Amino acid sequence: MLVLASASPRRRELLAQVGYQFEVQPANVPEDPLPEEDAIVYVTRLAREKAEAVFRELCTRNREGERQHGQRLAVLGADTTVTLDNEILGKPENAADATRMLRLLSGRSHRVITGVAVVTETGVEVAAEVTAVRFLTLSDEEIAAYVATGEPMDKAGAYGIQGHAARWIPRIEGCYFNVMGLPLALVCSMLESRNIA
Repeated sequence: MLVLASASPRRRELLAQVGYQFEVQPANVPEDPLPEEDAIVYVTRLAREKAEAVFRELCTRNREGERQHGQRLAVLGADTTVTLDNEILGKPENAADATRMLRLLSGRSHRVITGVAVVTETGVEVAAEVTAVRFLTLSDEEIAAYVATGEPMDKAGAYGIQGHAARWIPRIEGCYFNVMGLPLALVCSMLESRNIA
């Protein structure tokens, strides 16, 4: 039985898109980066902590990680962040923070990094995907109008490539789905290597 340790509707949609059947159980893990923590280390740590927390909770309820009918338990955790000039841009705290982030991204390329972890009774596998994203130059008016939609508020880097911000992204290098929050090819290969269908 596959469990997604995330409250993200985008991750749910993406995992379902490639044909997985799964349950959703969000993890309650603090998401603050540690001092001087590298972005890849940060997202892979959070992905692992989320998956391990949900795995432990479910194992407490279902002895030895066995689900009903003897199904093996696998928990998928993920965390996505945006980095620019070695600064981690997580979810904005408020509209002013979203505005600040979008001004930083305007006219520049940045990296979107997603850490992924799969936890089963046999251990933990962790990986990361990196995508470069180019932004057009944004006017203050465009930024203000976008922030007013509310779309940036629950997204790392204060934008969603699948939403209104798509109009400002002429180019990416790497996995599109990674920018949405779940690098599908990487996730599928991790699950398939553990015989999780």
